[in-house]
Amino acid sequence: MLVLGIETSCDETSAALVTDGQTILSNVIATQLDLLRKYGGVVPEVAARRHTELIGYVIKQALDNAGKTLDDVEAVAVTARQGLIGCLLVGVAAAKSISYSRKLPLIGLHHIEGHIYANRLSNPGMPFPHACLTVSGGHTMLLYVADGNRYELLGTTLDDAAGEAFDKIAKFLGLDFPGGPVIDKLSKEGNATAYHFPRPMLRNKTYDFSFSGLKTSVINMFKDKVAAGKKLPLADIAASFQEAVVNVLVAKTLRAAETKGVSTVSVTGGVSANSRLRSAFEDACKTRGIDVYFPALSLCTDNAAMIAAAGHARLMRGEVSDLRLNVVPNSPLEG
Repeated sequence: MLVLGIETSCDETSAALVTDGQTILSNVIATQLDLLRKYGGVVPEVAARRHTELIGYVIKQALDNAGKTLDDVEAVAVTARQGLIGCLLVGVAAAKSISYSRKLPLIGLHHIEGHIYANRLSNPGMPFPHACLTVSGGHTMLLYVADGNRYELLGTTLDDAAGEAFDKIAKFLGLDFPGGPVIDKLSKEGNATAYHFPRPMLRNKTYDFSFSGLKTSVINMFKDKVAAGKKLPLADIAASFQEAVVNVLVAKTLRAAETKGVSTVSVTGGVSANSRLRSAFEDACKTRGIDVYFPALSLCTDNAAMIAAAGHARLMRGEVSDLRLNVVPNSPLEG
């Protein structure tokens, strides 16, 4: 079964061809980093316009890279829920056009379900059930994944997502965008214990997250020290901030795994590429006898291969959409 995946939920225009939900034949991702750097972040209207300009070329490139044509495609999967409304509309319109003109099954998907499947693409033998942390610029969620299509939301961010906090701190410190990779790199030169920033909601019994207070703490400390005439090493600030975020993400995820009685943890989303987050999870999970899985770095950020894989699983369960498929920018993950 050859599935064409389309992903345009935020700032990446992506199309991919995946066979049987496991083998990636192509995965084309057109980023908008040049635009984002100019504006210092995602501008929804600008992002949607760029998707409109790129979507046809990206789909054609995905087909060419796989050595396939639309005649070979057997189904179309697209992100329809959770994202920027204008961006989602571009991908869904393209998917509907192909579905209608080629009489192909159409599968509308939740963006987070795609991230769950990114790890399954990289680790086909990853067992169920498991605890899944999906952490990115727009999302920080803890999920109990019962099987391929059944999920229970355990916790989510109450304000800033972890990746969003990285971006905002990087911008405040005068660093490049996106902030996550920049802070990760800079932190390698710093001392993670130089400053003790708060670990928000770490002792809270829920599995929810909050990073706005941590962000404010970093900014206030920096302003106070500068006002006092002190020069602060940015590498130490970056490393200390990153360590606080990582501590919270790891602790809450492992507590959820233990509460749910699972011995497997999946970490996915753009922030799952963070080297300190990976090493901290590996060390903590090894101590507890828990297996931890990460996607390949190419599948951490938004991509269409994960959407195609998730779409194949839904299709195998007989779940398809029709041409009335609409976009829902804020939607709970149902499964």
